[in-house]
Amino acid sequence: MNLLPLLSLVRAMPAYRQLVEGLLSGPGQRRATVLDAAKPYFLAALHRDLSLPMLIITPRPEGARQLYDQLGEWRGMEGLHLFPELDLLPYEELSPDPATVQERLRGLWALCQKEAAPLVVASATAVMSKTIPYASFSGLSHRLTVGQEVDLFQLWARWQHMGYQPESTVEVPGSIARRGGILDIYSPAEERPARLELVGNRIDSLRLFDPSTQRSLGPVDSVTVIPAREFLIPQGVTGEALLQALGLDDGAPEAANRLRGDIQSLVEGRWFPGQEFYSPLFNDAPLADYLPPNALVVVDKPEQVEAAAADFDAKASEMRRGRLERGELPPGFPVPYFTWKELKTGLNPLRQLSLRSWDIADTESYRLGFAPAPAYGGRTELFTKDAARMLQEGYRVVAVSQQAGRLSELLNENDVPVSPQAGLEKVPPSGSLALIQGSLAGGWWLDRTILLSDAELFGLVKERRLAKRRPVRRFPLTELSPGDYVVHVEHGIARYGGLVQLTLEEREREYLVLEYALGDKLYVPIDQMDRVSRYVGPGGAPPALSRLGSAEWLRTKQRVRKSVGDMARELLSLYAAREVIPGFAFSADTVWQQELEASFPYMETPDQAEAVSQVKRDMEETKPMDRLVCGDVGYGKTEVALRAAFKAVQDGKQVAVLVPTTVLAQQHYNTFRQRLAAFPVRVEMLSRFRSEREQQQVVEGLANGSVDICIGTHRLLQKDVAFKELGLVIIDEEQRFGVAHKERLKQMRREVDVLTLSATPIPRTLHMSLAGVRDMSVMETPPEERLPVKTYVAEYQPSLVRQAILRELERGGQVFFVHNRVHSIGRVARELAELVPEASILVAHGQMPEEELERVMLDFSQRRGDVLVATTIIESGLDLPNVNTLIVRDADRLGLTQLYQLRGRVGRGSHRAYAYFFYSQGKLLTEAAAKRLQTIFQATELGAGFTIAMKDLEIRGAGNLLGAEQSGHIGAVGFDLYTRLLAEAVEELKASLAGERPRARPAQPPPSVDLPLSARIPQDYVPDEATRLALYQRLAGVASLEELAELAQELADRFGPPPAQVSNLLYMVEVKVLACRAGLRGVAREDNQVVLKLGEGNQIDRDWLEGRYGAAVRVGPTQVRLNLKRLGRDWPGVLKEVLGALQGSQ
Repeated sequence: MNLLPLLSLVRAMPAYRQLVEGLLSGPGQRRATVLDAAKPYFLAALHRDLSLPMLIITPRPEGARQLYDQLGEWRGMEGLHLFPELDLLPYEELSPDPATVQERLRGLWALCQKEAAPLVVASATAVMSKTIPYASFSGLSHRLTVGQEVDLFQLWARWQHMGYQPESTVEVPGSIARRGGILDIYSPAEERPARLELVGNRIDSLRLFDPSTQRSLGPVDSVTVIPAREFLIPQGVTGEALLQALGLDDGAPEAANRLRGDIQSLVEGRWFPGQEFYSPLFNDAPLADYLPPNALVVVDKPEQVEAAAADFDAKASEMRRGRLERGELPPGFPVPYFTWKELKTGLNPLRQLSLRSWDIADTESYRLGFAPAPAYGGRTELFTKDAARMLQEGYRVVAVSQQAGRLSELLNENDVPVSPQAGLEKVPPSGSLALIQGSLAGGWWLDRTILLSDAELFGLVKERRLAKRRPVRRFPLTELSPGDYVVHVEHGIARYGGLVQLTLEEREREYLVLEYALGDKLYVPIDQMDRVSRYVGPGGAPPALSRLGSAEWLRTKQRVRKSVGDMARELLSLYAAREVIPGFAFSADTVWQQELEASFPYMETPDQAEAVSQVKRDMEETKPMDRLVCGDVGYGKTEVALRAAFKAVQDGKQVAVLVPTTVLAQQHYNTFRQRLAAFPVRVEMLSRFRSEREQQQVVEGLANGSVDICIGTHRLLQKDVAFKELGLVIIDEEQRFGVAHKERLKQMRREVDVLTLSATPIPRTLHMSLAGVRDMSVMETPPEERLPVKTYVAEYQPSLVRQAILRELERGGQVFFVHNRVHSIGRVARELAELVPEASILVAHGQMPEEELERVMLDFSQRRGDVLVATTIIESGLDLPNVNTLIVRDADRLGLTQLYQLRGRVGRGSHRAYAYFFYSQGKLLTEAAAKRLQTIFQATELGAGFTIAMKDLEIRGAGNLLGAEQSGHIGAVGFDLYTRLLAEAVEELKASLAGERPRARPAQPPPSVDLPLSARIPQDYVPDEATRLALYQRLAGVASLEELAELAQELADRFGPPPAQVSNLLYMVEVKVLACRAGLRGVAREDNQVVLKLGEGNQIDRDWLEGRYGAAVRVGPTQVRLNLKRLGRDWPGVLKEVLGALQGSQ
């Protein structure tokens, strides 16, 4: 969306021109009055006309982010930066969100580039934080260029001092990696990581690369490297000096030992969680130090900025006092922020502009004549009439809307011809209307120009829910660690014992060690790694190891194959039955449908939009719909269901929404009532929380057709409930209904349209396997930018629990407190009530009567309690965006998946969420418990543990979808093999029904290749074992020569020119691909010969081969033999030629 041409209009205003002249004349304080909605436009124009570095300070963090977004719409993102506030309170021993720190560092670097005139937006609390001294930041920052001479070891040490973390693979900002003379670095100043290749001490090449693929994208001339964290420890600082400055001897005996240990770690350069707590020991600079003398500081609503700063100072001072009294903070600990008074002193020498939103009796204020735009609140007829009148009167009208297409239709119908545009090339002439597809927060009226946004046109602006760029570490599920369970497709379930290097007949190769039952071991050559996959099964119980050499594994596979075949047949028959049963074809979307969808206050995610269109398409067909929509809580499934329900009601049909619990019924009821309030639709609820009389009225309304949509529990399925004209059934969490209810639902599927919603994720592979037998929509895109849940693992400390609860209560939130022991949960709740008397506490556990439990959950969901003390039964289907703190007691007793699921219950909204995992004071943790807690702490992003826990949840989802019996089969062979067998069964059935020949199942594995070559990836070429293993897996899975060439290029790009062993490995993979194409059973070395074992259907031109190579190649009925002695060094080329000839004969 380009609106740049409109920026010139403001120059026609005398007050604006005077203000620009005044600001250009030099330092001093000036004041201006500007309409709130016009501020982004005014500031974008001012920055363009002044061409000076500019810092804008807003009262609130959310105001800063909104202003930043809107400035981006007006002027583009180049040179525009948000300097966000740290997402934690002063004196908290937690680490800030890495993405926030990187954004702040980019803001600091932008202000260092004085000639570029950056535009930086920050809130009052963001500028109050003390930051790195300007001289340190600018002195350490440097630019690397091609041809530059560097000392590799000095450069590496410098980067580490700047806060960069050495990793095996660079995927996130602030990480570095080294492989011989190749260095990878991801600087926060750059959009992508960079790869330096050194020849001696000279930078020979510099290129950016894609962190997800690790492949180079293209060469660059230079790369900027800035500090990777927002505090730097000066060289030569000692632990003793720091401890002395903190005044440890004067008090704080409880904190002394911990502080000494932490400070020792700091000066030795060891990273630990929460180390940013100590940043005030080194950071003492205000943001103003980064502003050049010609900078302009704009303070929006100065009184509110001052009030926000004072409020922050008061809360922080109270927290400091409490920590000092409890002995948790040494008396000499520096204050980590500046007061507003201190900040103002630093800003005095600069140009300053204060903005107010309304006119006050201030003769020195520049009054900029923006007026509010006319508001229509969805009355489109009035807008079209007004638009025609305004054009006749010579006004310039610009309407920016996300519904530009719809507005264009309405205007054209009313003889105002206009087409939507993506942006403006020039200022529209007077008496014209420009319709722009896009989004602005608000419009304004300036002289003869009227700017309208969705806020004026429809009464609301859809919130964009696009997540900011947040690179994450990728831990593929294929990554294996010794001790993991694996499945070998021919030999069954084993335990992975690691990689070993063996030398056989003077050939060095690496092998996977698989440990089976009775102590048996299998050594799998790395070129056969495609036959091995990680075992993932339902539940957390370890699987039984298979026995090598027994027929047990084959029988297990056959049993599972038969079962999935039966299940596929049943699914297919249901699917086929629906194809022939005539159903009701719903009408195309009406104007009301468009209005309902336009009133959704958010931008739909791509997944959500796709699910909506799939559901509507199904409804408009004559066959009954049966679609499953999967997506996590808060991913927008309810909105999909609501739109489907409204579509059904407009065709005179009734809708039943079936949910497993009363609390969920209440949530859906509230949502449906609220969203459909503007339309003549009667929404009712049928559940035990309604009186007998109310229930009877609803039942009567369903029978006589006066109730359009009824949301209820299984009460809806009882015999006294009859619908006059049922057209759509929406089922939420079907797996939680009983067998009898499921039978009733199965019957419904043959009669009316059915839409099923599930919050348990379904694996993508399963989704693909069921293509064509089950209609599914999978919603994987998070609906809004969600911050990772801030995780804290520690000994149980009552003071920390109190602090965590009070902080959540202060921001109007609620808390989950998990204590997984029913017998003592009452005592814990009483202790908590004494510890935090300010909070109202509710208790919930699985042994309570069902009605009482539902009543407690309903009260909590309606905010009638602050803290819910519960066992691990916390409802998974509930959407509770107001609960943003989780405290788990005795967390060491819970499994990793349980810990992840619990943590997933918070952080649903846009607020930062906190999870505290406590273990008993003084308790010695078992090694397994310590590892679980360490994993949950480290994997706040999409880490390895998260991926595995997610897989566990997905398998639970698969079990829910397919039934209990299939869960057992998934456990027997592992999830990957199960989905392969299921896909084969579905394909075979579909082919036979279509009268086609089923594709033959591969009767044998890919050919094995054993050649007289040392083929491996040496440790000095790829030092990290996990990376080596991942590369072996990819090489084993190569299916084409093009894929192999890509991989060879990637190896050279990432690790440098390949040594002989790697070239041999690539050659062996090439032979395997050619052998597979030729239909061979294998290529092996026997004595001094290479033997090609022919498959069925191989026809060979024996005369041509023997005529070309003579006695060096011998052709038999089942084999082709190459004599290595006769062929000498040419044998690799000859082998490829022979394989090519065999391929041609297939």
